[in-house]
Amino acid sequence: MKTLLSIGHGYSAQALARRLLPEGWRILATTRSADNVETLRATGVEPVIWTGTAGAADLTVALAQASHLLTSVPPGQGDPVLAAIGARIAAADLRWLGYLSTTAVYGHHNGDWVDETTPLAPLTARGAARARAEAEWTALGKPLHIFRLAGIYGPGRGPFEKVRDGSARRILKPGQVFSRIHVEDIANVLHAALTRPHPGIYNVCDDDPAAPEDVLSLAARMLDLPEPPMVPYEDADMTPMARSFYAENKRVRNDRIKAVLGVTLAYPTYREGLAAILAAETAGESAGKA
Repeated sequence: MKTLLSIGHGYSAQALARRLLPEGWRILATTRSADNVETLRATGVEPVIWTGTAGAADLTVALAQASHLLTSVPPGQGDPVLAAIGARIAAADLRWLGYLSTTAVYGHHNGDWVDETTPLAPLTARGAARARAEAEWTALGKPLHIFRLAGIYGPGRGPFEKVRDGSARRILKPGQVFSRIHVEDIANVLHAALTRPHPGIYNVCDDDPAAPEDVLSLAARMLDLPEPPMVPYEDADMTPMARSFYAENKRVRNDRIKAVLGVTLAYPTYREGLAAILAAETAGESAGKA
């Protein structure tokens, strides 16, 4: 039996699990809180409570049972998973190792294209931490797949919620674009890498880097609601995290997931992705009324 240990079993890893479980995979999913155990178990995975400390014997057992490992845990000054159990992971008999990183490791490129060969030049603390974590995981010498994720959206996480509750603002910064990826296409890429392992680095994004205000405008039109107000970047009231995203401007290429892993994106642009989310919501509302 193929057994995946999913450390930090969040939004993207849960989408992957929905694909793997019907194929007979066993999935051990970590959570820091006992409050989440029954919620996770209801999805078909086996919850493992792990607080991220080196003395957590329960994760030692999980590691011994795992054939594959995926980690979604964000770094601090260093990678917390490696700080706690790096030696155990290095000694484990793992056939496959995956690390979810971010395209923030590339930094700012004035809207130009970047790919996996582009030198890393992170501009933000978040990007620099990811670059360090990538290096730490690479140093293990395991069959490592690094997935550099663009901005994630999907059901329950996207522009529709902000447009509906009136919190959306179209931040106008001329020339600014972001790359994105639907969560189901993240699962698509991870599934392909598990099926056809080829260790290396992969940008995970769609085909259409686009201005953020365009995405919000489309979401509003699809909901038949007024477009969110336009606010110049200089005047926008944003959290430090949100402002850090606007500090970087680049277009991310995804050729490698297609050429090496054979991936065909289900949602090659945000247009198809938003349409699918709204269609699923509508279908769910209709089923509820029935």
